[in-house]
Amino acid sequence: MTTSSLTCLVVDDEQSLRDALSRVLEQAGYRCMVAASGKDAIAVLERHEISIVLSDIKMPEMDGMALLRQIREHWPNIAVVMVSGVADVDLAVSCLRLGALDYITKPFEIKEVGARVGQALDKRRLIEENLRYQNHLAELVQLQACRIEELFLEGIQALVDALEAKDAYTRGHSARVSAYASEVAVQLGLSEAEVQLVGLGAELHDVGKIGVREKVLLKPAALTDDEYEHLMTHTVIGAHILHPLLKNAPGVLAIVRSHHERVDGKGLPDGLSGQGIPMFARIVSLADSFDAMTSARPYRSAMATKNAVNELTRCQNSQFDPDVLDAFLRAYEDQSSLPIATPEKVRRSVPVRLAAGDVVPSGM
Repeated sequence: MTTSSLTCLVVDDEQSLRDALSRVLEQAGYRCMVAASGKDAIAVLERHEISIVLSDIKMPEMDGMALLRQIREHWPNIAVVMVSGVADVDLAVSCLRLGALDYITKPFEIKEVGARVGQALDKRRLIEENLRYQNHLAELVQLQACRIEELFLEGIQALVDALEAKDAYTRGHSARVSAYASEVAVQLGLSEAEVQLVGLGAELHDVGKIGVREKVLLKPAALTDDEYEHLMTHTVIGAHILHPLLKNAPGVLAIVRSHHERVDGKGLPDGLSGQGIPMFARIVSLADSFDAMTSARPYRSAMATKNAVNELTRCQNSQFDPDVLDAFLRAYEDQSSLPIATPEKVRRSVPVRLAAGDVVPSGM
């Protein structure tokens, strides 16, 4: 940017000094405007685009310090150089702290002023470039964080897909549970962010089955007590796998660990009961059980929807939270509206953010 494209405003109550400074700056290639007081300077600033202000400190109506404060508040990109007849270090420091870029004491070499103005404008340019760089860097960091998060969620989804690929009978189970649980969360009045986290936790709830022996996981018959106990370790395994990645989403981890707890305290793995079971887990527990009952297995047929709802109702207050059951029944009063969810559908419905600012309290 050339000096001819920059406008200087000289503010001083002495006309002779205003005129002298204006001549020097115009000879240096700047356009110049003048004001006899801080008040007059404000009027000029409101009407014209000014690049730099040279202001005396002691002036009538509004002194230079008051003018400096106004400029910093309303025109922060304007460079300001203060001019004073007092060689006062404390005063100079005060001006610099308020945002002045230089402090010139009288008397001064008039030709020196052009150089000092150029230096002040260079400082302003560097400050603006630094701010632009910082803003651009912040945008890049945010974009990178979003991409890392996307890759993380894609990786977790790959685990779920790998798990369900082992067993054709459970394919789509996590997606359907996510759909059911999300609707229940809406009925319970949870926030949009909480609903998204419930959906994510529901889709990940069985990821720990990666660590379950395949002969147990794929057994085409009812499990023995020992086999069932081994299968239930998937809750702890899943929470352990996900903990390093989901430390900022404790509500999701609670779903993975606690979705087989029962309100009567007879569930696994921690024997939690009633309100001691995180709300997110209580929601997914019911949705998980409903989908399990209405899905076919090698050793049994799928239960009719009406019969599954009756079973949920029979087990309220023992296995299921009655408030969660009521929300489920409200969500699906017309049982023909129960969703046939696909993994792709659910993934699109869970654009959840896992940044620290979006953390759901662990008690949820």
